[in-house]
Amino acid sequence: MNLTRRQFLKASAVSTLVLPQVSVRPADEYGRFKTALIGCGWWGMNILNEAIAAKRANVVGLCDVDRGHLDAAGAKVEELTGGKPVRYTDYRDLLREQRPEVVIVATPDHWHPLQTIEAVRAGAHVYVEKPVGHTIAEGRAMVRAARKYGRVVQVGTHRRVSPHNLSAMEFLRSGKAGKIGLVRAFVLYGGARGPERATPNQEPPKTLDWDRWCGPGPLRPFNARIHPRGFRNFLDYANGTLGDWGIHWMDQILWWAEEKWPKRVFSTGGRPISGPVVYLPDVQTTDAPDVQTATYEFEAFTAIWEHRNFAGNNAEKGEEVGVYFYGTEGTLHIGWRSGWKFYPTSKGQPVIEEKPSLNEPDQQNIRELWADFLRAIDTGTLPVCDIEIGHRSTNMSLLGMLSYKLGRSILWDGAREVIVNDFFANTLLRRDYRLGYKYPEPELV
Repeated sequence: MNLTRRQFLKASAVSTLVLPQVSVRPADEYGRFKTALIGCGWWGMNILNEAIAAKRANVVGLCDVDRGHLDAAGAKVEELTGGKPVRYTDYRDLLREQRPEVVIVATPDHWHPLQTIEAVRAGAHVYVEKPVGHTIAEGRAMVRAARKYGRVVQVGTHRRVSPHNLSAMEFLRSGKAGKIGLVRAFVLYGGARGPERATPNQEPPKTLDWDRWCGPGPLRPFNARIHPRGFRNFLDYANGTLGDWGIHWMDQILWWAEEKWPKRVFSTGGRPISGPVVYLPDVQTTDAPDVQTATYEFEAFTAIWEHRNFAGNNAEKGEEVGVYFYGTEGTLHIGWRSGWKFYPTSKGQPVIEEKPSLNEPDQQNIRELWADFLRAIDTGTLPVCDIEIGHRSTNMSLLGMLSYKLGRSILWDGAREVIVNDFFANTLLRRDYRLGYKYPEPELV
């Protein structure tokens, strides 16, 4: 399905809103922005490659605490552009010395808030990966900073611009699925088959500054399960599958819904396959749940999250990831590599479907989201995945994890961003940072 710009803007209405106090810096004579990447791993390079392909990025700096990632990224940028961006292991040095106009933040979750806030304070527009942070209060500080300094902050929930996701939203809003009473989001992969074995801790590689990698989070012993790419299953630095995959599908729910947040959340789960958590000086396991459900009660509908890292979903049409919208006229499944399908309630009616349009590598739509990011900078309007939107979608997952940790349901006052009548639960909306790091407080706008 080919969407016109008018349809695109209608489906993502936030992009027509003016960003308060935005000051659009002039790019160079070629229309390029001084661009920097913080976090040079696999996904960070996916984003930077699209920025380079758009021909509006003059890459001036790269930063990573893993010298292996940093040097590989530097070599790739030199190959693609002929330029030689300066390499850093401390993002603060990069911001101070290069004064970039655009910054990509693609570090592990626990680093997103500090780096995003420092970048907008330094005058940069920011593309930050999802989730926006590790705790809910960090996200509000990021929103406030973006507004105070008049910067565009785009969150990497690229399914907001995926063609099949856009057309699925149009289908839902047309009423063809009827009234939606239940939404179910899920990731149901069949990887784990038995107890997880604790793996030995070890000395960090000589190319890695492990203390700085841990940053504001706790300083755990280094383990190859954590870095590279394994950190999402360690709750000191991320929030498991719900905090990773869940953000995309929680965002789809809020995109469709007229409500901005749930009023009640309850989550439960555990590690029935992976087994007990092991965290000892010499060995450790992951500590995220391998199965989890979360129920979100809204005014007009109920949403459910489900994930399991065992027993794939072959028994249910083979759809292992996505979100089901259950309506009076049928069920719509929005997936990833499968596009979307509508299964009518009435017998004899054909299944309606649309295939996806995804980019390689890794079957994503970063290209379209980056184009919207540039549009927002050029026009001084909010991007389709503005930091406020990303914050609310991240909150959905973080509230589910908060309930899981508490072992009880919570009442959420989304307007004030507090948990109702639950002092202890409210203490989990933030966490203490490690000595030497200051938790970001919301600034006055």
